[in-house]
Amino acid sequence: LNCCAFNSFRFLFKGGLAGAAVYVAYDQGLLGSGIEGAEALKKAQETLPPAIQEWTDYLGWEVRAAQLISLPATPKIDFSLSASWNKGVHRVMSALSAAPSRACEYTVEGWKYVKDLVK
Repeated sequence: LNCCAFNSFRFLFKGGLAGAAVYVAYDQGLLGSGIEGAEALKKAQETLPPAIQEWTDYLGWEVRAAQLISLPATPKIDFSLSASWNKGVHRVMSALSAAPSRACEYTVEGWKYVKDLVK
């Protein structure tokens, strides 16, 4: 009983975290169009450094400003995450739409194979 309750609690906790992550992603505009995602990325790039500095000051960790300034610039990569995501979604949906007919084809081939083995 105790193990079952613990497993149920773990499942609910993980589900809650996953739901919260999806909610935050939706609320920040990450699940919207590419323009909304770009705006959310820009907002995160502006917000994260001060937040990290605040936490390091709170925890008493030393962050050398010279190290942060001397970091190289991020390389410009011509890669569209939204296009790649959409390509993946289209492939999955086309595979799912073709699955019933493929399953029927494979079933017919399987029955023919079994019948040939039985002969």
